[in-house]
Parts: sequence; structure tokens; C-alpha cells
Amino acid sequence: MINIGQYIETAINWLTNNFATFFDTLSIGIGSFIDSFQHVLYGIPFYITIAVLAILAWMKSGKGTAVFTVLGLLLIYGMGFWEETMQTLALVLSSTCLALLLGVPLGIWTANSNRCNKIMRPILDFMQTMPAFVYLIPAVLFFGLGTVPGAFATVIFAMPPVVRLTGLGIRQVPKNVVEASRSFGATPWQLLYKVQLPLALPTIMTGINQTIMMSLSMVVIAAMISAGGLGEVVLKGITQMKIGLGFEGGIAVVILAIVLDRITQGMAQGKKKKQ
Repeated sequence: MINIGQYIETAINWLTNNFATFFDTLSIGIGSFIDSFQHVLYGIPFYITIAVLAILAWMKSGKGTAVFTVLGLLLIYGMGFWEETMQTLALVLSSTCLALLLGVPLGIWTANSNRCNKIMRPILDFMQTMPAFVYLIPAVLFFGLGTVPGAFATVIFAMPPVVRLTGLGIRQVPKNVVEASRSFGATPWQLLYKVQLPLALPTIMTGINQTIMMSLSMVVIAAMISAGGLGEVVLKGITQMKIGLGFEGGIAVVILAIVLDRITQGMAQGKKKKQ
């Protein structure tokens, strides 16, 4: 009998025992980052937040999405889940920022290195196909309970799309454009920032859209380790057999997901039209 789980458990325990200071420092940093998002969102009156998101939806996705944004967010406020929604939004935004901070450079690296691409492909497959609940186990062991392990698990689960699509977007930049830039004396950094990234931006925006959606789905699961937000509302509905409460929390999650999806899709399509 091959007991792989025993070796994984031993490795995680070794990391927990020998890098406790590192994980504590990381927990403080990530926790402060998430708290800053929450303080900003909590401090803004609900009607201003709704107005800003509605205007953004109108600009990026049209009048219909703007109307849906206003009505949907007013419904969330009317159901009494505004604070939980802002907590979920803060966790989604902070997790997405961390995923982009790690994922975009990795995507650029995979685009420019075939060896890196071959190594990263199975790793990304593993990250994307592993059941989401499994990521909660090391997250709790490393960081305890709360929003930090929720963000840690969410970043791992949601990062693959932006890595893949960043690499894909850069590889799809026409070779004649790249060669022309080099012939005019562009340095590798100038080629990346002034040619490749701008042309790859629509594809990267699609990756960001997918990362946000996956972050939102994982944030709900992360309620099992006390990450809070709308996921906690849904979890209460399940554990306490309160069917109505569970459906209300689910409706709020769906509304938030549709609003974020339409806005980011509109941004991606807008970039494509400009090109």
C-alpha cells in the first residue's frame, strides 16, 4: 500500500514547525492587506458603492447591466446582507490582486521560456483540478482560521487562469511586430511593456475575469474556515437547515458574480475593440 498522504502530512508538519515565523509574518501582511479593503468598503455608504458600480457597469457593459446592478445591489441591501457582501467583495478583490501579482509574472515567464512552460503546465493542471476543499487543509495548518487562510486557498485555486492566459496572450503577439520592434532597437523590457503586454491585454483581461469568478466561488467555500462573508450565510443555511436563509445568501452571491463578470467582460471587449 502506497501511503502518499503520510508523506504529504509529514512535509506540511515540517513546514509548519520550521517556518512558523515566516507564516506568522505572512499572515500579518496578508491580513492587513485584506483589512484595508474591508475598511474602505465598509466606510463608503451603500448608495455611493451602488452608484459607482452602476456607472462602471454602464460604461463597460451597457444600460441593461447598469439597471441590473442597481436593482440587484438594492435587493442585497434590502435582504440585510450588505456588510457580508462587502466582506466577500473585499476578500475577492484582495485575493485577485495577490493572484495577479504572482500570476502575471509567471505567465510572462512561461511565454518567454519553453522549459518553464513545460514545467508549469502540469503544476497548473494540478492546481486547477484539485478539489477546492483540499486547499483548506494546509491553509488552516499554516495560518489558523479566518480570512488569511481563506485568501491563501483562494489565490492557489484562482491563479491558473491568469497564468495560462497571460502566457497565451503574449505568445499570440504577431512575430513580425516583435521583430520590427527589435529591429528599431527596443530592449527586452521595452518590448514587453510597450508591445507585448498592450497587445496581449484583451487576453489577460479574460484571465482576470476568470480569476475573479474562481475567487468568488472559492471565497464561499472558505466560509468553512471562518472566512466570513456571504459564504457564512450560505453555510448557516446548510448547517441549521434554514432553507430560506441559504437561498438568500446564494442569490446575493449570484448577483455579485454577475455584476463583476459583466464589468470585467466589458473591459476585455473594450480592449479588443480599441485594437
